[in-house]
Amino acid sequence: MKQLAQFFLVGLVLLAIVVVYDGFFILEEGKQVVITQFGAPVGDPVIDAGIHFKMPFIQHTEVFEKKIQIWDGEANQIPTNDKTYVYLDVTARWRITNALQFLQAVKTEARAQSLLSDIINGTVRDMVNKNNLIEIIRSSDWSLATMSETTEASNIGTKPVNGRDRIAAQVVEIAKKTTPQYGIELIDVMFKRVNYIDSVRLKVYDRMISERKRIAAEKRSTGEGLKAEILGTVERKLKEIISTANKEAVTVKGKADAEATRIYGEAYTKNPDFYAFQKTLESYQEIIGENTSIVLSSDSDLYRYLKLVNPN
Repeated sequence: MKQLAQFFLVGLVLLAIVVVYDGFFILEEGKQVVITQFGAPVGDPVIDAGIHFKMPFIQHTEVFEKKIQIWDGEANQIPTNDKTYVYLDVTARWRITNALQFLQAVKTEARAQSLLSDIINGTVRDMVNKNNLIEIIRSSDWSLATMSETTEASNIGTKPVNGRDRIAAQVVEIAKKTTPQYGIELIDVMFKRVNYIDSVRLKVYDRMISERKRIAAEKRSTGEGLKAEILGTVERKLKEIISTANKEAVTVKGKADAEATRIYGEAYTKNPDFYAFQKTLESYQEIIGENTSIVLSSDSDLYRYLKLVNPN
């Protein structure tokens, strides 16, 4: 009897351990759980991290991510509205917002990725088919001034240019109408890469090179115009400065000549003979050099003072 009681007690302990092990579960941060009983969901999803209880053996847990997940599609060849084929590589971000609805409609995250491929790829294809090539490869804030007249006329027409980011936003807006029924929220869609098929790639490169050359020529022309304007301004200011300087020089010289004339007049008034003698000597200094020979008549004014040096 004692042994039976011991066996019964050991069995109860083991059963308690199994119940505790299978009945309690730890939910990690960033995860959410749907409890199922015989395959059917029971109650609301568990979204708070920590220790939680479920019926052991009967109930099971289906764990899903609560964090943002990445969908990465394969590059597809898609025709644009102007019949040009491009390769588009698209990615998106999504998350599970309703784990119970997600379990009932999708079941697994792998199947969700496949479901998103169908939704996003189809929506992207529809939007690309409705837009021209220039709208796929450009950003919405790209100025039309950088495009040639031929490009504008052939690709824009009367339809406003969207740009790659606006098309991506339109894809999100359309696709988001479908995903809530699966318990999924589509956050955004982005074009990772846009590439041309080989048959049009060289033509596009040639067009891009031609466009860059045209823009460079415009920049150079604008630069030459600015250069000519700056040089003209510098030359005009230089002439103004020189003219002002010459005017001031003439004014100063005139004042100096007037002052010199006044001084000469005063000197002449005080002693005319000495003044005449001084001016004659200055003339000798300018005229007579070391090897200079002068032929003068006896009654020359210049010779008058020379005769005074030696009257004989």
